[in-house]
Formats: sequence, C-alpha cells, structure tokens
Amino acid sequence: MSDVPAVAQVPARAARTRTIGTWALVGVVVFATVAGAMQFLRTDLDFVRATLSFYLLGPLGLWLQLAYLGLASSLALIGAGYHGAMTREARSTAALCLFLIGAIGVAVTAWAETDRGGGVALTVAAKIHAISAPLAFLGTTLGMLLQSWAFRRDPRWRQHFAMAFGLAAFCFAGLWLHALWRDLPRGLSQKAVIAAIVAWLVLAALWLRRTSR
Repeated sequence: MSDVPAVAQVPARAARTRTIGTWALVGVVVFATVAGAMQFLRTDLDFVRATLSFYLLGPLGLWLQLAYLGLASSLALIGAGYHGAMTREARSTAALCLFLIGAIGVAVTAWAETDRGGGVALTVAAKIHAISAPLAFLGTTLGMLLQSWAFRRDPRWRQHFAMAFGLAAFCFAGLWLHALWRDLPRGLSQKAVIAAIVAWLVLAALWLRRTSR
C-alpha cells in the first residue's frame, strides 16, 4: 500500500516532463527562427563577418533580444527537465547548474551591448557582454556534454547517449575552434557553432516531449 502514492505520481511526472519539453522546444524554435530571419533582414551586416551579437543592436535588435530570453528559458527548462526525469543515480546536478549558468549568460548577453569597435574605451555594458557571451557558450556546451554522458546511467535515456554525446562533443570542439582559430570568418564560424547547439537543444526538447508514461 505504501507504494501506491509513488506509483500514482509517475503519470503526473511524465506529463510534467512532456510539458517542459514542449515549452523548451518553443523557446529554441523561436530563437532559431528569429536569428535566421535576421540574416536576411539585416542587410547592413555582413553575414560572414558579423557575429550574432551585432544583430542585437539597431532597431530590429529588440526582437532578437526577446528571442535570446526565450532561449535562456529553454536552457533552464531542459536542465530542470532532465534533472527531474532521470533516476536519482543517473541525474547530473552539475549539468543542471551549467545549463542555468548558460541561461543567465544568454540573458545577460542579450541586454548588455557588445563593443561597437572604433577604438574607443570599452563601456561597462561591453565589458559585461565580453564576459557573459563566452560564459553562455561554455555553460551550455559543458552542460550538454555532462547531460549526454549522464544518459548512459539511465536505462530510459541510454538510447540517446550516442547521438547526444557525439553532437555535444562536436559543439564543444567547434566552440574552441571558433575561439582559437582567429583566421576563421568570425560570423560564419560562430553561427555554425550556434546552429549545432540549437540542433542538440531541439533533440533534447523533443526527447523530453516524447516521455512515455
């Protein structure tokens, strides 16, 4: 009889996980859609050379800022969703914390204006942006790696390990390639890394949405 309440909670927990996955997916898709549209709407920026930070500036920047906040919410939801959906032995608190760090970094990056260049001294906002943007990338990609590795320890999620870890490792390597190989076209290389990260997040959100009873 003592097991009945715990058993009764399982369908509710699965439904909650699916809801989290749905909202996480919405945030990621909105971000990808807005960021993609900006590449065509912002004809004043060079797609190959301009990083996404410069698309946050200007009259259309507000839409991308809002999309950044949606992405930040999705990162937090994915971290919390898997932390709650996995067994106690398999869940990774470190991954949850890293996703939250990534989410905070993304949100701060959206509102702290990047350095516009011109050789003038950095503003306070530009200094904050210079810290929060790499923190967002590192927190997110490390969270992806740890969460993917944690899939190995849970029978329900183990089937996703190979794809999740492989893609997360690709994102992490791509991030460092973008950071260290300065001869790469800055905008194109950054957007390629972001596209790969978005692909991982979409898969992670879909897997949460498909949680069975």
